[in-house]
Amino acid sequence: MSILGLKKKQPKTFKVKVITMDAEMEFSCEVKWKGKDLFDLVCRTIGLRETWFFGLRYTVKDTYAWLKTEKRVLDQEVPKDSPITFHFLAKFFPEKVEEELVQEITQHLFFLQVKKQILDEEIFCSPEASVLLASYAVQAKYGDYDPNFHKPGFLAQDELLPKRVLMQYQMTADMWEEKITAWYAEHRGIARDEAEMDYLKIAQDLEMYGVSYFSITQNKRDTELLLGVDAQGLHIYNPNSKLNPNKSFPWSGIRNISYSEKEFTIKPLDKKKDVFKFYSSQLRVNKLILQLCIGNHDLFMRRRKVDSIEVQQMKAQAKEEKARKKVERQILAREKQMREEAERAKEEMERRLFQLQDEARLANEALLRSEETADLLAEKAQIAEEEAKLLAHKAAEAEQDRQRLEVTAMKTKEEKRLMEQKMREAEQLAVKLVEQSERRSKEADHLKQDLSEAKDAERRAKQKLLEITKTTYPLVPPYSSPPPPSDGGDLGPEMASARADFKDTDMKRLSMEIERERLEYMEKSKHLQDQLKELKSEIESLKLEEQQQAGVFVHRGEARAYPDPPYIPHSNRNSAYMAQMAYFEEV
Repeated sequence: MSILGLKKKQPKTFKVKVITMDAEMEFSCEVKWKGKDLFDLVCRTIGLRETWFFGLRYTVKDTYAWLKTEKRVLDQEVPKDSPITFHFLAKFFPEKVEEELVQEITQHLFFLQVKKQILDEEIFCSPEASVLLASYAVQAKYGDYDPNFHKPGFLAQDELLPKRVLMQYQMTADMWEEKITAWYAEHRGIARDEAEMDYLKIAQDLEMYGVSYFSITQNKRDTELLLGVDAQGLHIYNPNSKLNPNKSFPWSGIRNISYSEKEFTIKPLDKKKDVFKFYSSQLRVNKLILQLCIGNHDLFMRRRKVDSIEVQQMKAQAKEEKARKKVERQILAREKQMREEAERAKEEMERRLFQLQDEARLANEALLRSEETADLLAEKAQIAEEEAKLLAHKAAEAEQDRQRLEVTAMKTKEEKRLMEQKMREAEQLAVKLVEQSERRSKEADHLKQDLSEAKDAERRAKQKLLEITKTTYPLVPPYSSPPPPSDGGDLGPEMASARADFKDTDMKRLSMEIERERLEYMEKSKHLQDQLKELKSEIESLKLEEQQQAGVFVHRGEARAYPDPPYIPHSNRNSAYMAQMAYFEEV
């Protein structure tokens, strides 16, 4: 075997992985490819024509470098990994994004890169501007805000604000989302490319937008400074402040930039101004600074020249494309609006249909209820009619009762009047009886007195008769013959006996007359007592009936006012009765 056959066969290709802001691609490259070949392949793959803003960046030790287009890829200090990793990024930034960025893909790549730099705090952004930029990012991602679709919490998985802003305020994620959504809702109707362009127009006014910073020293005593390179020129900053430069050198005022090893020299266009020198310790960084200065200066000069035919064609195509897309968006918006109106009309019709169905259902239910109610009302009407008849009957009965009660009341009045009259007559009779009783008492007393006088007279007469008898007829001894009658005194004993009989007969007759009158008076008194008892019972029954009638009137709510019976003093009411009872006891 020859020595040539022992040599290892060199590969003809190598693997490359290119990472853009939204994709990763792998290519198989030939060994002889230059940087321009790989760069053009990537641009063709993603459809990018504005290639002068971009480059392929790779990492070298503790810094980064841009792939040079004029040298072979493998001859540069690229990593020896397989595949070799490159990042496709914007190397130069436009002064005015709206005028310079033509293609939509260019705008999109710039939007993604600037957004990442803001979130990574490589570009300082105030909290207010961060919220506004976040709202445009949400518009670009989600389209128009729809409260029915974009419910609270739909931004929970999106990184929209720098951590510095989140830590600066004591606000929850929901509160930040509410603020972003408030701005997001105002961007309705903005297309994705327009939202990204609005984002870039706000971001290009930030102080750190498009600036590449490098550590330098102004002299050999190592006074540390920062060099900023951007589309406007060169800027010198203090290490602790990247916002406000201490000194600036615009590209229009720089005549020449040169460096030798570690020293950079900036020669102003105005020869009266001093030359500015600064130092950088790393050769690789110096080459990068010079490369950025040359590229930004070339673009600065290119912007101030007439656009090339290619750029003019690109702008014309982009203009036509924008106009076409605008028309398409208008058509789409109109169709969307028509579809939304149709959907709203459909929803309205469905809602109206449901409403009509509900109304029909309710109407049927109401009809059924009304029928049930009508039946119930008919039944109630019948019941009410029967009740009305019953009430009318009861009213008639009540009227009859009222009339009967009125008649009864009139009768009661008449009876009361009659009873009062009877009471007055009874009182008068009682008074007469009292008077008669007193008169009879007096007569009885006289009769008793006459009787006693008669008895006394009888006794005296008997005594006198005895005396006369003794005087006229002396005592005869026993068993002697009777004395002869005296002259003219033959009828003496008979007359005495007649007189005695006469006296006895008068006394008997008088006693019988007195007894008879007493019995008659007792009968009259008993009859009067019975009448008084009957009168008392009638009064009690009248009182009871009057109370019952008063109770009936109060119960029926037809209480009437009747005149009170005449007041009779208690002494007058009972005087006759008491007098009579006293008389009876006396008799």
